[in-house]
Amino acid sequence: MAHRKTNGSKIFMTVLYMVAACRAVAINDLLDRASQRSDILHSLSTTLSHDLDSQFPPIGRVIMPRPSMCHTASLQTPIDKYQALQVSESDLLSLARSLLQAWEDPLAVLSTSANTLPHPAQSSISNKIQELQEHSKNLGDGLDILSGKMGPAAQTISLLPYRGGNDIGEDKISKLINFNFLLSCFRRDSHKIDSFLKILRCRAAKMQPEMC
Repeated sequence: MAHRKTNGSKIFMTVLYMVAACRAVAINDLLDRASQRSDILHSLSTTLSHDLDSQFPPIGRVIMPRPSMCHTASLQTPIDKYQALQVSESDLLSLARSLLQAWEDPLAVLSTSANTLPHPAQSSISNKIQELQEHSKNLGDGLDILSGKMGPAAQTISLLPYRGGNDIGEDKISKLINFNFLLSCFRRDSHKIDSFLKILRCRAAKMQPEMC
């Protein structure tokens, strides 16, 4: 009986080990996919910013609101990679999810506004904004699944409501300035999201901090 019990215990521990290993692989795989998606998101927002710059009025650079006016600016986030490396995995994922969720409504505003944007590349810009929405939604769905595997702290969301309204302006200059500002805020946040997810991916792969 004792021999059977010992064998049974060994089998049970082997099964537990296999389940844990599969769970780890699943999380690593999710982080890889999320990191790839966030990289696309940030690259696309950077490309869009360059597209807009070609027709951005000089006065726009003077009167465009500062980054501190972005609707997500109140969220306390690490200011650099060193600080980000000191933050726990759950908190980093929570920050990434909070930032991403905060852009659901503003991206819809950008998408609607792009249809009448006074810019030579209006059609291309509109298509890229729709791509941003699609990638953002897919990334959000993936992070929701990932947060479920990382515990309650990772599932915490900080609400960052957008109160800018649906109208980005009536005249050409106002539309371009407000559109550019909103996009610059998204580009800033997409960079943070991408950085946080890359750090999480590095930690999951047990890479040295300097390699992240």
